[in-house]
Amino acid sequence: MNVNTLRPRRLRRSAPLRAMIRENHLSLNDLIYPIFVVPGTNVQEEIPSMPGCYHLSVDKAVALAEDIRELGLTAIEVFGLPAYKDDIGSSAWDPESPVQRAMKAIKQAVPDMVIVGDVCLCQYTSHGHCGKLCGHEVDNDATLELLNKVAVSQAEAGADIIAPSDMMDGRVASIRKALDANDFTDISIMSYAAKYASAYYGPFRDAADSAPHFGDRRGYQMDPANSREALKEIDLDLDEGADIIMVKPALAYLDIVHQARERCQRPIATYNVSGEYAMVKAAAQKGWIDEKRIVTESLLSMKRAGSDIIITYHAIDVARWLKNGDIEA
Repeated sequence: MNVNTLRPRRLRRSAPLRAMIRENHLSLNDLIYPIFVVPGTNVQEEIPSMPGCYHLSVDKAVALAEDIRELGLTAIEVFGLPAYKDDIGSSAWDPESPVQRAMKAIKQAVPDMVIVGDVCLCQYTSHGHCGKLCGHEVDNDATLELLNKVAVSQAEAGADIIAPSDMMDGRVASIRKALDANDFTDISIMSYAAKYASAYYGPFRDAADSAPHFGDRRGYQMDPANSREALKEIDLDLDEGADIIMVKPALAYLDIVHQARERCQRPIATYNVSGEYAMVKAAAQKGWIDEKRIVTESLLSMKRAGSDIIITYHAIDVARWLKNGDIEA
């Protein structure tokens, strides 16, 4: 054998060597943990299709925020089930709704926790669609005014980042204008820029009671077959003032994350969505996979593709595994 033959295996011989040359790392600062708040008090009910995730009343959400901050997690995204629904989703900007109450209470209890507010109307509307209807179609421009109200109400409640997930055209510029007009110029916007009409959202719709009562969302969320269109959506949101752009879902769309990274200098987030989470949990419960390794490998693939931020229901597990030295990340 030629004495000059390269042997990459030399640097794989031990955990310290592998760590020394590891190109991508998982950090708790990368992760955002989604929570679901509901009306009531002392409520903590496990979501059947998302083992380990819960519907939480505001008091329980505050306790969870305190616990996960102790674990080293620094950010949460708040979703909610309202006490009432109507045809325009007005509970989405009601300051007494669970989301706004939870944001305010968490910010008071854990001031350095970064709070992300999901801005959409689907879980607040009686019809389950993401905006105001005109017949059986979502009226894009009329919906923008409602989204503005949601964004401002969440900023008032303590959100640090506003994350519009509705996929209405022009909503980033509209929300930016509304935030600035209400003296929230320092509040960031993380746009769900390339949000696909995906079957991977199934467990979330169960958790958030947000399934449409008729039709589907393919008229405003993206076709899974398209990639060039995703880059157009990303460019538009960047031009409108998005501080962070997001690709959702994550695992089946890492090609989009990679393409976005090559053209975008702003932070990129991916959402490791409920269906991805539920499949891992189900297989792990059956003993078919090594959960810790599968989760670590999946999240590292998102970092490798170009994600700076990962929204994931695995965040608490990852925090514990890293704290205990159970994973190489």
